[in-house]
Amino acid sequence: MARTIGSHGPTTMEAIRKAGLRLIFEHGYAAMSLRQLAAEVGIQPGSLYNHISTKQELLFDLVQDHMNTLLRALEQALRDRQGPAERLRAFVTFHLTYHMTRKREVFIANSELRSLEPKNYAAIVALRSTYEQRLADILADGVAEGVFEVVDIQVATFAILALLTGLCNWYRPGGRLTREAIIAAHEKLVLSGVMPQAAQLGLDGKRSSARRAG
Repeated sequence: MARTIGSHGPTTMEAIRKAGLRLIFEHGYAAMSLRQLAAEVGIQPGSLYNHISTKQELLFDLVQDHMNTLLRALEQALRDRQGPAERLRAFVTFHLTYHMTRKREVFIANSELRSLEPKNYAAIVALRSTYEQRLADILADGVAEGVFEVVDIQVATFAILALLTGLCNWYRPGGRLTREAIIAAHEKLVLSGVMPQAAQLGLDGKRSSARRAG
């Protein structure tokens, strides 16, 4: 491929990251070579070392950036949300929306976790644990306030995350259901799984009244 950009500066680094993300998504980390990456960006292979020292460094950078972005965006989504039920609903909406719009990043973070070297692996697992803890805290608050009925917080946390992240296996833009319908269906599944029946009826009544008032 002809040289398309200079071999220095933030513009090149961003091109390397975007090309790396696409190539790893399409071919897998093990199959992607730095020579292939350089050709995709349009620079000489040796010029890559002005920006990354190894392929492992690139993978770690991509996954770490994904996790940090995920955590920052979650904090924004939960800001000003009051009460465990509202916060749980906000978490569901955020998680699904993010995973519907960041398919490559999510896929690589999940499927290539095994490709990280031990030190990098530990750093990413720590970030994942932080994200999981945000959900666990919401559930624990709901139990403490008598809003949720959860037998085991950790089990519920993993089960909800598995349900929500499972969307990545089947969601396709332009499918039968809109994003809003998909989110509403998951929201009902999650909330009905942790809320006592009486609380669910009360919540549904309030939402129906709000719709009529609107």
